[in-house]
Amino acid sequence: MAIGKTELAQQVAEQAGLSRSQANKAVDAVLDSITTALQHNDEVRLTGFGSFKVTQTKARTGRNPRTGETLNIQAGKRPTFTAGSRLKQSVGGK
Repeated sequence: MAIGKTELAQQVAEQAGLSRSQANKAVDAVLDSITTALQHNDEVRLTGFGSFKVTQTKARTGRNPRTGETLNIQAGKRPTFTAGSRLKQSVGGK
């Protein structure tokens, strides 16, 4: 089961004693702050939870799975997340 932004904001509201409107603003602010930091190539580290950063991908050759046609995939940037130690332990990881 996936939890969307609405459900996340509801949980924040309940745990922090906020209204749903305040919790929505808080969730939006956190996500906007992470996005802005990544746009500036900054890394966002949340101790124990994990790190968000932008990684550079290399140009490579791929294949269209439907047609089998070879494609050239351009180099680019993409956001990545690395789980922190407490998050890993909480879900049974090492």
